[in-house]
Amino acid sequence: MNAPFKSAHAADPDWTRAARSCVEALGEVPATATLGFLYVSDAFVADLEAILDFFRHATGVPHWTGSVGVGVCATGVEYLEEPAMAVMLGEFEAADFRMLPLLRDPGDVAALPSGAYFAVAHGDPANPRIQELVEALAAHTASGFVVGGLSSARGEAAQICDGVVSGGLSGVQFSERVAIATRLSQGISPLGPRHVITRGNKNIVAALDHRPALDVMKAEIGEVLARDLRRAAGYIFVGLPVRGSDTGDYLVRNILGVDPQNHLVAIGEYVEPGDELLFCRRDQQAAESDLLKMLTSISAQLASPARGGVYYSCLGRGRHMFGAPNRELGLIREVLGDVPLVGFFANGEISRDRLYGYTGVLTLFA
Repeated sequence: MNAPFKSAHAADPDWTRAARSCVEALGEVPATATLGFLYVSDAFVADLEAILDFFRHATGVPHWTGSVGVGVCATGVEYLEEPAMAVMLGEFEAADFRMLPLLRDPGDVAALPSGAYFAVAHGDPANPRIQELVEALAAHTASGFVVGGLSSARGEAAQICDGVVSGGLSGVQFSERVAIATRLSQGISPLGPRHVITRGNKNIVAALDHRPALDVMKAEIGEVLARDLRRAAGYIFVGLPVRGSDTGDYLVRNILGVDPQNHLVAIGEYVEPGDELLFCRRDQQAAESDLLKMLTSISAQLASPARGGVYYSCLGRGRHMFGAPNRELGLIREVLGDVPLVGFFANGEISRDRLYGYTGVLTLFA
């Protein structure tokens, strides 16, 4: 049986102390370690090049991928809004992966070599074509799957791709010989059935099932919230079903505002008549239930314990959604055990060919 990947994590206001703690915890680096995953708090973004150089020289691992984030994930632990880092040393044959260069425009994807099966990618949320880039990259992979997240930062958003990059999408592509299992956890539960948008323009929904949109929303969120819609902020969202999904996935988008006089609902996505929409609630119970369901499903797919994994969670999850520090990563550890795991809290999560929000995306390497 293959040994687990080496991983480590540390928190410290001084990046040098945190990095040395990680190297010490990693111990002897396997000669077969070829790809490093490195996730660093945005507090360290100005030192990211130095941090990357430190790990490259300390471990001898030649290739690196990763991102900055407002929070960093590790096995059973989440560091939110504090200086921290997490590192994992993947062991892959040189022929089974290649670094994904910085892609700024969907046209850049066409120049990539063919033959990749799967990709892990990190993106810059400031790029206005980031969704198109994700779609193009997914279409360029044999499985149609890309996983990852958009960098989250209170300042500069940066990614790692054998160097410090920004402005587009970067990461690593894997061949079909790398065994993986991946799943998405929505963390938000529907309040009612799907509705068809029968009248609307851009991000304004005027009618659902030929009824005023705001009237439908009020009926589904309940009398208490309907009397004071300001209380629904941060609790009620809309879900846009993903066409072709066999698992009932939907894109969660914010409700930006309502017009009581004209019975309109403004949402954080452009839609058009004929599209479907459902109203959702965000709460701890729904998040935990869906996460546990996802973990049960991915565990059943594994023939043997995973060697390591990456986890990308929305910056609105963690203790904000699960009610306590380390609860989200703790549940993963309870189900999967001490699988080496690294990742970050993202400003948008990538699964298959879509950008999601309020989700957790888990990928395990078998």
